[in-house]
Amino acid sequence: MQNSAVPEGISAPAIVIEGVVKRFGDLTAVDGVSLTIPRGICYGLLGPNGAGKTTLSRMIGAVGRCDAGTLRVLGRDPWQEQSEVKARLGVVMQDEVFDEDLNVLRNLQISGLFYGRKGAAYEAKIREMLKFMQLEGREQMPTQALSGGMRRRLMIARALLNDPEILILDEPTTGLDPQVRHAIWSTLRALKAKGLTILLTTHYMEEAEQLTDQVGILNKGKLIAEGAPAELIAKTLTKFVLEFDAQGSEAELKALGERTAVERHGDRGFIFHDSEDQLRQWSFESKLKGAHVRAASLEDVFLKLTGRTLDE
Repeated sequence: MQNSAVPEGISAPAIVIEGVVKRFGDLTAVDGVSLTIPRGICYGLLGPNGAGKTTLSRMIGAVGRCDAGTLRVLGRDPWQEQSEVKARLGVVMQDEVFDEDLNVLRNLQISGLFYGRKGAAYEAKIREMLKFMQLEGREQMPTQALSGGMRRRLMIARALLNDPEILILDEPTTGLDPQVRHAIWSTLRALKAKGLTILLTTHYMEEAEQLTDQVGILNKGKLIAEGAPAELIAKTLTKFVLEFDAQGSEAELKALGERTAVERHGDRGFIFHDSEDQLRQWSFESKLKGAHVRAASLEDVFLKLTGRTLDE
């Protein structure tokens, strides 16, 4: 888990959001959200589907306008000063767009034209980013021939070509296998170590615990919790949790419920307690199916606060 301290010498916030509202007809997708993201950290936006994460990310990325409140990115209004803000951002959204008829190198060369970048220096930058994202030697491959993991790494390489001050990543590892996911995590840690500010939306709580310095949990458009992952866990939960298979254990659950609070989310049951020994004793006495005791996690916080699974 990452240290939540802001690097020395960094004071001016990268992003300031105050009372931001975004509506789509009768739906309020973002409902009065206020938060401040310092420079040089990785900030995670967490929440169920439809919580407002992507909508908020798009407004920060200067591709959506808020209906109320104020939003400043690197001191500028991202809607009123779109060109200036976009030039200082790297953005990787869920919907990847490449020219499938062109190879990897040509796609990146064309991307540079949007920023007025070309020539030998830009070609060197392309080679540097391909090597950094472990895509060296793939320059002549058509993008349609790339695997899902390669495409996602190419998206990040493209987002880094303009040397951004903020990198916005909307669920960058969804659907990828563990090896690719860990490779991308390693890349993001290296970028943060260089001082890059990262805004990450993710459905993976392990990803948030591994990468983020601070997280904000959104639910139904509202910011319901914020802080460093370890702080949120300590503030919200006990130290340990007994997790078990809640299906077909009604008699055991009823008996156990007379001694302590039992929570259910889907087919899983959860009992929270500060004593690991007490939880192990209850597990042994109750003969719960598939039971194991573990440390409380950020996913437990998520379920506690939202009452929902990630994919609802």
